[in-house]
Amino acid sequence: MMRRTWAGAVAGAAGTTALNAVTYLDMVLRGRAGSSAPREVVDRLSDRTHVPVPGVAEARENRASATGALLGILTGAGVGALYGASRALPWRPALPLAALVTGVGAMAGSDVPMALLKVSDPRTWRPADWVSDLVPHLAYGAVTAVAYELTAPKR
Repeated sequence: MMRRTWAGAVAGAAGTTALNAVTYLDMVLRGRAGSSAPREVVDRLSDRTHVPVPGVAEARENRASATGALLGILTGAGVGALYGASRALPWRPALPLAALVTGVGAMAGSDVPMALLKVSDPRTWRPADWVSDLVPHLAYGAVTAVAYELTAPKR
């Protein structure tokens, strides 16, 4: 089980790279700015936990932004690890369904904390906002599932 979990974490890291690539491609194509949501999540967590982000002014903002990006990587590897662990269960869906479930799981892993911390309210999102969030997460799910199947220990 541990080998499957580690293989899933590695696959999740590959999926995270795909998610970031699709996101940056969208930014290039539409000329849009990057999201401030990861930094805002860090700011809200800092406020709630009373654990300050070190630094002042620009240095503090840069640290919060970088921490938000690292949390995204951690989420991707973590969802991948759960995917790997789940492959030891009797339920083994076909690759397309596994990719979809994994992508939606990763999307929930980022969107639910944002909603709970009131960084963003998905109920107010326009269809274009949902597509901008869904497409990279579907890429994440597909790459994670395929990378896992290519590298995981054989049954």
